Amino acid sequence: MKKIISIIALVLCTLAVPAQSISESSFAKIVSQSPDANVNFRLYPTTNKWTFLKLDTRSGVITHVQYSLGGGNMEYPLNPNPLVDVNKQKPGRFYMYPTTNMYNFILLDQVSGKCWQVQWNMEEENRGVWSIMP
Repeated sequence: MKKIISIIALVLCTLAVPAQSISESSFAKIVSQSPDANVNFRLYPTTNKWTFLKLDTRSGVITHVQYSLGGGNMEYPLNPNPLVDVNKQKPGRFYMYPTTNMYNFILLDQVSGKCWQVQWNMEEENRGVWSIMP
């Protein structure tokens, strides 16, 4: 009888242990939440736990934000120049979508429909924002 109770207790304990990792589909759901037109900035996680992308939703300017527990926090510009004129900027105009490549996102101008490839990387020559549409 003690064996049966021990087995049942063991099974119940293993069912109660939550998972600690985020699957790719969960990551995509987190990042692909619907755009909010009332925010000036949005922070996008990457699959690298130390790296985020900060988007100015008004201008399309993106910064690679890296943090560490040891204090080596840094920001790298991906595209320091606004993608639209100052008089056409408005909160929520730009939104990013993840791709299956961990280094790439698609940036969408929700007003004009233009798209850009956004690529983050630690090496300057491998990061940037490039127009997809001519």
